Amino acid sequence: MNRAIRRTTLAVTASCLTLTLAACGSGDDGAEAAPTKSDDITVGLLLPEKSNSRYEKFDHPIIKKKVEELTNGKGRVVYANAEQDADVQSRQLAEMVADKVDVLLLDAVDSHAIAAGVRKAKAAKIPVIAYDRLAEGPIDAYISFDNEAVGQVQGRALADRLGDGGKAQKIVMMNGAVTDPNAAQFKAGALTELEGKVTVAKTYDTKDWKPANARANMMAAISSIGADNIAGVYSANDGMAGGVIEALKAAGVDKLPPVTGQDAELEAVQRVIAGDQFMSVYKPYPEEAEAAAELAVARVRGFGIEFDSLTPDKVDSPTHKDIRASLIQVSALTRETIDSTVLQDGIYTADEICTAKYKAACASLGIK
Repeated sequence: MNRAIRRTTLAVTASCLTLTLAACGSGDDGAEAAPTKSDDITVGLLLPEKSNSRYEKFDHPIIKKKVEELTNGKGRVVYANAEQDADVQSRQLAEMVADKVDVLLLDAVDSHAIAAGVRKAKAAKIPVIAYDRLAEGPIDAYISFDNEAVGQVQGRALADRLGDGGKAQKIVMMNGAVTDPNAAQFKAGALTELEGKVTVAKTYDTKDWKPANARANMMAAISSIGADNIAGVYSANDGMAGGVIEALKAAGVDKLPPVTGQDAELEAVQRVIAGDQFMSVYKPYPEEAEAAAELAVARVRGFGIEFDSLTPDKVDSPTHKDIRASLIQVSALTRETIDSTVLQDGIYTADEICTAKYKAACASLGIK
């Protein structure tokens, strides 16, 4: 979703609030016409882990701030992080249902395992919005980045970097956890760009997305294929890219093959600047988080036009079809685009990126 579309959304929201409640009724798939609350809203926010710095640094504080802004300071966010434990998240969701929050924003650890909790929330008349990962069960809406596009951006960048070497070039695919439906979409998108251009010599589904597991997988790949025979590595995210690069260096590789990533984590941006990591995918977290807060508040208030304007897309989960959705676009982060992505959007400052270890590399790129 670009900035022009976001401005249009806010304009629709403002105009809707000036109309009568009947005029702000539901579309065919939108929320109920009559709002249940105005400003005294409680949003339950369930996030999956802390190993990826985005959740604590961006998602939680941005959603909290936006909910407060939209409710004149009267709304609040109740937050829980499962730290990659699906059972813990199920208990957290059950506690929020028991506490009668008004709406749930759910980023599932395990999209299948959480479905029973989603059904219980719906039975208690608590709307559930899937955030970042598409949970199974009767969710009301889904907001995330365009996950196949993420994989396509990664795969295209890697294929372009490898050039015309053909199928003789062997790569390793380090995919994410099978419990995360996004991982399958990233992989599918990447393969549309890689198939026919390279040979996928080894592919791994990395348990819990953990860098240590990615490192172990990469060591196994090096042992099987030979370090000198690996032309590139598709890594689905930055944390795993770090593990992959550690394994390559431990194997004595001096000239690292191109390694992809995703999330534009600070350490990954620094690796990109230094030339250790080839690229990442920049996902504008502030845009996703603010849109999620708007959607949660709109769903509780029941303003159908507002709700519908925030969810122009539709997606299918394994359990439900035609789920209303908002899919936000992404872009490649390379040495050449750091200034126009994470710096321009204020994700990091030049001082945060260009620590002593990276000052010379930053200077060579004009980052100061």
